[in-house]
Amino acid sequence: MRSLSLLPLLLLTSCTFRTQGKRRQVYFREEFEDGDGWTKRWVQSKHQSDYGQFQLASGKFYQDKERDKGLQTTEDAKFYALSTRFKPFSNENETLVVQFSVKHEQGIDCGGGYVKLFPAALNQEDMHSESQYYIMFGPDICGFGNNRLQVILSHKGKYHENNKTLKCRINKDTHLYTLILRPNATYEVKIDNQKVTSGGLEDDWDFLPPKKIKDPYARKPRKWDERQQIEDPDDKKPEDWEDSEFIPDPDAKKPDDWNEAMDGVWEGPLIPNVKYMGEWKPRIIDNPNYQGEWIHPEIDNPKYRPDPTIGHYHNISVLGLDLWQVKSGSIFDNFLLTNDEEFAEEVGNMTWGLRKDVEQQWRELYEEMEKQKEAEETKKKREKERARQEDVWGLDEEDEEDAEEDDEEEAEERLKQEGSAARASLDQKEAHLDQKDEL
Repeated sequence: MRSLSLLPLLLLTSCTFRTQGKRRQVYFREEFEDGDGWTKRWVQSKHQSDYGQFQLASGKFYQDKERDKGLQTTEDAKFYALSTRFKPFSNENETLVVQFSVKHEQGIDCGGGYVKLFPAALNQEDMHSESQYYIMFGPDICGFGNNRLQVILSHKGKYHENNKTLKCRINKDTHLYTLILRPNATYEVKIDNQKVTSGGLEDDWDFLPPKKIKDPYARKPRKWDERQQIEDPDDKKPEDWEDSEFIPDPDAKKPDDWNEAMDGVWEGPLIPNVKYMGEWKPRIIDNPNYQGEWIHPEIDNPKYRPDPTIGHYHNISVLGLDLWQVKSGSIFDNFLLTNDEEFAEEVGNMTWGLRKDVEQQWRELYEEMEKQKEAEETKKKREKERARQEDVWGLDEEDEEDAEEDDEEEAEERLKQEGSAARASLDQKEAHLDQKDEL
C-alpha cells in the first residue's frame, strides 16, 4: 500500500490535467488504498434494514494483498445498496469513461456485478432498486448461459437497453469493464482493455422512433414473381412410367361362390408393383421470370426528430452498487470516471493489468491444491470403508479414528507447506514486475 501522503490519487473531487492540448478531467477515482478510510466516503442505504454488508478484502488469490483490496459482498441471498458521492459534473460536449474492475471469485451463479451513476439529487441513505439513475453498466449473471453485460442508458425518464447481446466474463478472475460515451453520439465497450463492441447511440438503442419506415401505401404488384426456380412446363411424364406402388394380383381369381348381390363387387388383392418407379415429378429449372425478393420501399419517418441530448447527463454526482446476489464474494475495485480514454486505458493497465497474471496463477494453484485435498480425502474414505468391511468384529475402529485425525493434520500441514512454497515462487516472479507508477 502506498503511503497516505499519496492519497490525492484518490480523486473524490474533479481534478484537471493538461495532456497534449486537451483538458483531462478525473471526476472520480477509488482504489481503496487508505484502509478503512473508505467507510467515511461510502454510504450504506437505510431504505431496507436487511441490506447485505460490504468489507474491504483482496480475496483468496491476488498479486498484492493490500493493494488488491476492494469492496467485497459478504452475505448470501442479499440485496446490496452502497454509494459514494463526488463533485457534480456533466458530460455534455465531453467524453465520459466509466471504468471499474470486479472479481467473482465465489463462482457467482446469480447476481449483479454492475455499477450505477446517479444525479446529485439522490438521497444516498434512501438509495434502492427503484432510485432513478443515469447509467447502469457491468456484468449481470443469472443461470447457465445468461451472462449479460448490461449497458442501460436513461433518456427522458425511460431506461433503454443496448440492442446487442453483449456477454460478460464468468470465470473467477478479476476483469476490467470500460464504457465510453463520446460527444459525437458514439460509444465503445471494452473488457480487459479490449474492445468488444462499438457503434452509434441511435443505432444500438431505441431512444427515438426509427428514421425510416415502410411506405404504408406501397403494395407488392400482383404479378411480382419471387420464385427462384419452377417446374419445367415442357417436361412430360414418360408413357411407360410406373407410379403405382401396388397393383392387382393378376393371378388372383374370384371365388366361385362369390355372390355380388350379397358380397359386393369383387376386388382382387393388391401386390407390390415390381416396376414401381416412384412418384414422377417434373424437373426443376431456373425461373426465367424471377424478379427477386420484393423489398418494401421505405420513406422518411414523419415522427422522427433528431435529439442531440442523447447520452448527455447533468449533475452526475453519485456512483452506487445496487445489487442482488445469491452467492456473495464479488470484489469491486479500481473505479474511475474521466473524460480521457487513453488515461483510462493506462490506469487499467497499471491496476488490473499488473495483477491479472499473478492472480490467475495463484487461483490455478489454489484450485489444484483443493483438488489434491479432495482426492486425498476421497482415497481415505475408500480405504476406511474397505477396512471396515474387512474388520468384521469392529476391533480397529478406535485405532482408525485416531489414525484419521493424525492423517488429516499431516495432510493439512503438507498442503500449507506446498501452498507457501508455491506462493513464494509467485512472489519471486512478482518481484520482477515494475512497481505501479504514479499516474
